[in-house]
Amino acid sequence: MKLHLTGPSNTKLNDTITITGSKSESNRSLLLSALFSDITIENISNSDDAQVMAKGLKISEGTVDIHHAGTAMRFLTGYFASQAGKEVMLTGSKRMTERPIEILVDALKTLGAEISYVQDEGYPPIKIKGQQIVKDKVGLPANVSSQYISSLLLIAPSLEKGLQLELIGKITSVPYIKMTLALLEEIGVETSFEGNLIKVSPKAKVAPTTLVVESDWSSASYFYGICALAAPGTQITLSAYKKESLQGDSVLASIYTSFGVETTFGNNTVTLKKTDKKIEAKNEFDLANAPDIAQTIAVTCFGLGVGCYLTGLHTLKIKETDRLEALHTELSKLGANISVTDKTLTIIPSVGILEDIAIDTYNDHRMAMAFAPLAMKTTLIVNDAEVVSKSYPDFWNDLKQLDFGIKEL
Repeated sequence: MKLHLTGPSNTKLNDTITITGSKSESNRSLLLSALFSDITIENISNSDDAQVMAKGLKISEGTVDIHHAGTAMRFLTGYFASQAGKEVMLTGSKRMTERPIEILVDALKTLGAEISYVQDEGYPPIKIKGQQIVKDKVGLPANVSSQYISSLLLIAPSLEKGLQLELIGKITSVPYIKMTLALLEEIGVETSFEGNLIKVSPKAKVAPTTLVVESDWSSASYFYGICALAAPGTQITLSAYKKESLQGDSVLASIYTSFGVETTFGNNTVTLKKTDKKIEAKNEFDLANAPDIAQTIAVTCFGLGVGCYLTGLHTLKIKETDRLEALHTELSKLGANISVTDKTLTIIPSVGILEDIAIDTYNDHRMAMAFAPLAMKTTLIVNDAEVVSKSYPDFWNDLKQLDFGIKEL
């Protein structure tokens, strides 16, 4: 599906949008509800990823195909490794077979799991023969994707002795680790995180608990981008969001003050308001704890004609695509002066944005959504626009609600 986007005729917007539950929280909650039958979930994400995860958890033998869902690949690896009697092959899309899983597999093997590679060493597909895991101590490099860490933490309470996980080196993506531990605490599991050591106590049974999933802050980021590029006085209300969020991407609220967007928290809502604040020519942010919003911020800066220097982006190379290279390619097509390294991105302020450029999305939902706000400033085409269903299936409909012109080509 190829879409042609134009911005609203009135660039002073005023509307309310309800966003689906967080993919990150949904996937964690789904895994916990598979381990403990007394858990129910509300406001679950309608994303492809959450559906793939839910489906995968119901399988006990044969092939589990998780398509593009990296989170499901990592979480299900831990889940099946710890389920005695279950025997599966975990596989996915071509890109999934290029995304490393060795660090997680090695850690699980240290604990006594039985996992083997079907094709290339260190990459999916993998064969898993579920075991009753009795060892409880393992180490893991701390600067890797937090999903490896969360995969181990989520199964920890179901293990005979729980888990002591030592993180080796400088820890990145701390909010995602804390999100996992907070959900464990919510269902009554004892945890501690001191220095580089995380401990999770075993728990045979949990009391009946309802986990209410907060909406996705990374999905909110695209509306922050729209608001930043809109006329002063614009007001967009989003739900359902909490001020005390478990999600690292909620740092958006403070970052976007730099772009003239003020955030007010209401009762499970957040209201974004565009002010006439002067925006600095150069903006610097360390996104090690919130790498998923890097694309949105880079596009916002380009749309505003200001510069930025973004650091802490080393995990972007192993996402749905190499997001740094993809950003470099697509923003350059629009006329940006951009350079990237393996962990940083720099944009030099520029004037003017080219029209009707076709943006490639690389099977990456965030590429499609991060570029959409630019329709506030120019007309553009988004290739393979259906990719948004991975995390936010209603995205294009929600833009129509804001009066964006969206035409299928």
